[in-house]
Amino acid sequence: MVGSSFTGPAGGPKVGMVFSGGPAPAANAVISAAALGFLDHGIGVLGFLDGFSRLERWDGSEGSRLEPGRDYLVLDDSISTIRNHRGIFLRSSRANPGKSVRSRGDLEDASKSSKLRAIVSGLKAHGVGALLTMGGDDTLKTANFLHLLGMPTIHIPKTIDNDYYGIAWTFGFWTAVDSAQKALLNLKADADSTNAYFLVELMGRKAGWITYAAGVAGEACDILAAEDVDGDVDPDALASRFADLIIRREKAGRTAGLICIAEGLADRLGESHRPREVDAHGNVYFGKAELCRSLAEKTAALYTERTGRIKKVNPKQIGYETRTAPPISFDVVLGSMLGHGAFRLYQEGRFGCMVSVEDQFQIRAVPFADLIDPETLLTKIRLVDRDSDLFRLKDALSYPRG
Repeated sequence: MVGSSFTGPAGGPKVGMVFSGGPAPAANAVISAAALGFLDHGIGVLGFLDGFSRLERWDGSEGSRLEPGRDYLVLDDSISTIRNHRGIFLRSSRANPGKSVRSRGDLEDASKSSKLRAIVSGLKAHGVGALLTMGGDDTLKTANFLHLLGMPTIHIPKTIDNDYYGIAWTFGFWTAVDSAQKALLNLKADADSTNAYFLVELMGRKAGWITYAAGVAGEACDILAAEDVDGDVDPDALASRFADLIIRREKAGRTAGLICIAEGLADRLGESHRPREVDAHGNVYFGKAELCRSLAEKTAALYTERTGRIKKVNPKQIGYETRTAPPISFDVVLGSMLGHGAFRLYQEGRFGCMVSVEDQFQIRAVPFADLIDPETLLTKIRLVDRDSDLFRLKDALSYPRG
């Protein structure tokens, strides 16, 4: 039974699983498929709860002791029923135990690498001989550190932003796009009914993948992300662009529409406009910039200034609701293949690698060395190339057709 005490087959080594960072649709398909691969071959699986937040406090003392059911789950065949469930079966956190490590030398520094070493010790104390990590770029960095510290590690890429090197589509991305599209089409119907505009901010801290794909699917008349902008983002220039767009569309007989922007534009604001507040992990609170609301107000004011008329421009953010939407079949299959791929890499002894797929979901191993800068230990971010056909498509389907 899940959560029961278990020592593994004949006391043999077990595999640990950790999910870290924000939710993504089909997370449970990954967890289920990976766990079943090991269980079917008689290998015990411990699913550690709440990311690294519990493991990083391990010091071998009574107070840091991890308990089954409270700190980790012993997975069994019942895991096969969760593939289409929302949320994250193992729960998650944004604990970032490798935050202080910025070079290979830092791994030798006991104070900077103490949380990472605590995780390795805690895993070994529980009979874990290999670790599967699921998460974004910070989790990939942590996986690399743990591998370098002697814990054989395999990583499964997770981000609905789809900005990972080494894989074409990350699980949950298309569900997030599908969820955003449905919301956008509802807003478009509202806009059409009231001769108004919605200026919608979508997720994507660094890259415009969700904004471009959802904007195309949601029939937006303008779609903008960080990839569209050289240098700093100027809110006044953007508002002028949007006001001009609305005026030009009105001359063509179009009195309503959607404009989509990516939240990551806030990261490109000049110093005078940038939000100052950050979370516990150093990430800027883009919502504090209120870029969407500010742009909507500026656009409406410029429209009135240039035409003498009033046009309602409604700000709207679509974000967290896309992260736990019911996974579409594509993401369930993709997530299942990535989970199964993690087991396959384990069988082949391909540690220090990320699971990827290519062509018709053929499993591929991508070494950490191909994804992480050897000097800075930073991961690579995959933006939407301006020369790509997706970038051209979003422009081709914007005004006047959008």
